[in-house]
Amino acid sequence: MRVDKFLQISRLVKRRNAANALCSRGNVLLNNHPAKAGKTVNVGDHITIINDPLPTEERQELTYEILEVPSGNVSKARAITLYRLIK
Repeated sequence: MRVDKFLQISRLVKRRNAANALCSRGNVLLNNHPAKAGKTVNVGDHITIINDPLPTEERQELTYEILEVPSGNVSKARAITLYRLIK
């Protein structure tokens, strides 16, 4: 599954278009390397999402471990079981 699709299905990002934009700006890392939207994710991979802060905010990085890669759309309740927050 593509990085942008996983971010959208897991509800880490609300829209796939927003996930694409994050990837193109270099704000998504897959295993500590910048990830293009089309990069394939696997179980055990680490995804880091870096926010673009306002001038008065701190930069925030959240890292998740992928626990499951679904084959299609999932419910909201199941979406939170696809990943685990690391830091």
